[in-house]
Amino acid sequence: MAAGWITALKLVPWRDVIEATPQVLAAARKLMGSTRAGHGGAAGSDTAAGAPASLAATPEAALRQWQDRVVRLEQEQQASAVLIQSLAEQNAQVVQAVEALRKRSQRLTAAVAVLGVLGAGLLIQVLRQ
Repeated sequence: MAAGWITALKLVPWRDVIEATPQVLAAARKLMGSTRAGHGGAAGSDTAAGAPASLAATPEAALRQWQDRVVRLEQEQQASAVLIQSLAEQNAQVVQAVEALRKRSQRLTAAVAVLGVLGAGLLIQVLRQ
């Protein structure tokens, strides 16, 4: 059973995974930071990032605040999409490796069954003589 996991781990393109890890980690940190920044400003201060439109001095200022917020949310959504795509590509590579391992396991099971039948036949042949 352990040999199966070792084989699966050997099939994963670790060089690609290791090369992509810093980018994925940076994107995740940036995404988490921007998400926290967007929620943190509303509770603590009266800044443009977190102030509700009702506290704005003029309707134009309120509109501008909401437009800025929409732009930030679009940027966060784009960053999320890039991160999700990267994770999906890595997941696809792992799935391919597991599928290859499954096929090898089926062939190995068939080979062991054939060898078992041949061994039993040979044992019967030896015992008859």
